[in-house]
Amino acid sequence: MYLSLLLLQFTTVLALSGVAVGQNLTVDADWRKPTTSLSQSSRISIAQNAINALVPQLDSTTGEFNGIGYWQSGNAYSAMALLDQVTHSTTNKAVVVGNLKKVFGLRKNFDKFGFNDDAMWWATAAYYAYRAYGDTTLLADAVATWNAVTPYVMTASQAQSGKSPVKNFPLAGSCDGFTMAGGVFWRPTTDDKSINSITTGLYVTLSAYLAEVTGDAKYTNAAILSANWIKNHNINSGHIVLDSESGADCSRSSASWIFTYNSGKFIEGLAILYDHTKDPQWNQLMLDIVAAAVKNKSWQGTNGIITEGGSTSKNDDGVGFKAVFIRGLLQAYRKRAGDNASLAKLLRSYIDVQYNALLDLASAGNDYSAKWVGPAPASFNSWGQLAALDVLVAAVGVN
Repeated sequence: MYLSLLLLQFTTVLALSGVAVGQNLTVDADWRKPTTSLSQSSRISIAQNAINALVPQLDSTTGEFNGIGYWQSGNAYSAMALLDQVTHSTTNKAVVVGNLKKVFGLRKNFDKFGFNDDAMWWATAAYYAYRAYGDTTLLADAVATWNAVTPYVMTASQAQSGKSPVKNFPLAGSCDGFTMAGGVFWRPTTDDKSINSITTGLYVTLSAYLAEVTGDAKYTNAAILSANWIKNHNINSGHIVLDSESGADCSRSSASWIFTYNSGKFIEGLAILYDHTKDPQWNQLMLDIVAAAVKNKSWQGTNGIITEGGSTSKNDDGVGFKAVFIRGLLQAYRKRAGDNASLAKLLRSYIDVQYNALLDLASAGNDYSAKWVGPAPASFNSWGQLAALDVLVAAVGVN
């Protein structure tokens, strides 16, 4: 993501992913309003009205939304498709399907700026839309994008040889004693060395979804290899997913680079991977990360309300980060809550904290602020609306 490009200053830190920490799935007593009494029909209407308020910002020539970035526009379609999926409706089908196909036609394999994560945000939106509406063209678009990104995944043989046919520098085949196989390069260029958690987490998730729907072992194996990369390289001792590592010399982004979406997207991928493989290590890792992430004070107050990405004056990537985080928790709830009552209560409560904050503190009619602790927005802005959509959809899905 562009934030990483602007901030990248590698420092050497050790990600102690193997340290065991007992998970705590209890709801924090200090969280603000962790329940909602609104009816399902009311929650659906609130979510759809927020979508309807964003749609006029759609640029019909590009399929993108005014006021937010390319990757964020893809995530807006994800929220729309997920609302239709959880409500078994087709309210947003025409907008979602038509524009995803348009963008795929305009941008080969959804790549506009030369970022593998950008392409996979859109490919994942296409997959969500396929699941919501059954349009197999969208599934084919997701597969095509997966095929385009896969050459930028370090293989076991490349890690062993220290060479990649798509990179012009010697690879670091192992770091901190673990193979670098499974790491996904951020950019599809010959010289970019960065492997990061969001690109790799997106690849884990998309691979797991494709494995689930096709049964093809190549997707399962790809998801497992890349999940192991994050597990072994980019999770700190507190079970929070870190940001970046160099595929050339093992140098790392600062340990202080803690962003919601890195954990959120990996949580989603692990939930799908465990559901597909039944390998308990993935469920355990997901539970550990969830328990840590929803109580991580670096991106929220003691009241539980997320503070990351709260700019009210201009769009920033952090606004989209927290939306992705909440979506990851929703997808974990949908896959795993049925067999874990404590997890279900924790996820529902955390999502409802954000939901009630939006409705009580950060809304003006159908318009929402990016600053979830308030105040309400003075006027509509696309980035605040984008960030709200996933919370409003999640509140439908978990209650």
